[in-house]
Amino acid sequence: MKLALMCRNANLYSHKRLAEAAEQRGHEIDVIDHLRCYINITSNRPSVRYKGETLPTYDAIIPRIGASVTFYGTAVLRQFEVMGVYPVNESVAISRSRDKLRSMQLLARKGIGLPVTVFAHQTSQADQILDMIGGAPVVIKLLEGTQGIGVVLGETQKAAESIIQAFGGVNTNILVQEFIKEAGGEDIRCIVIGDKVIASMKRKGKEGDFRSNIHRGGSAEVAKITPAERMTAVSAAKVMGLNVCGVDLLRANHGPVVMEVNSSPGLEGVETATGVDVAGKIIEFIEKNAKPGKTKTRGKG
Repeated sequence: MKLALMCRNANLYSHKRLAEAAEQRGHEIDVIDHLRCYINITSNRPSVRYKGETLPTYDAIIPRIGASVTFYGTAVLRQFEVMGVYPVNESVAISRSRDKLRSMQLLARKGIGLPVTVFAHQTSQADQILDMIGGAPVVIKLLEGTQGIGVVLGETQKAAESIIQAFGGVNTNILVQEFIKEAGGEDIRCIVIGDKVIASMKRKGKEGDFRSNIHRGGSAEVAKITPAERMTAVSAAKVMGLNVCGVDLLRANHGPVVMEVNSSPGLEGVETATGVDVAGKIIEFIEKNAKPGKTKTRGKG
């Protein structure tokens, strides 16, 4: 098969592993920086140009689009979809998962476990926001934050009110969520491919940090998940419409709750912690599922 990997940095562990896995299984793979692509929007002859050349029609494309360039990256991916290329994750699904508010609304509608969450822009009534959640401690997030950036813990009522009001001073949208204390600064990342959890790891934040992101100095180890956690992860991926994703769960007293669904999960932490060849399993999924024009939206979304 002729594959394409959409990414900004070909030297990242995840991207090198995906390219290696594709070549080891006998496929040809091109690495494409989506920000250097030009889209030719022409009736009946759509195309994508890269480094001065028109790109071929690939059998499948693996999108690894950074959060900061979601709009342009998904536009390029949508063009490939219009051309009939099979996407591992569709542009609509990626956009849906990147919008924290939209993704939580969709998950809530399907009854997926979530922490109590309030969305706000006008933050002058911080006490009312906290009352809706049940009081401090709470986690306050910038809607556009990634990898733990823009996530703050308000441990007391007064501290939480001050943080909410401070965010209001920079004219931004925020999410305020209940703090799941019983999780103990740990979360579970489940890697979902198709309709299965193929690997799961427990991540713990560094000493004194409630955030468990490995990028922020956290650690990871293999995790044994419960049937409820497995079902929650697969259901969350299905709601988002993602074939490949990382689903981050917290273990609350009332069951697993979803914190985030990541359409471009890093592979280094989970492959190191679990020993599972995640990259190889992604390529295997492509082999079984890639067909020309096989997208739910066909670039319409």
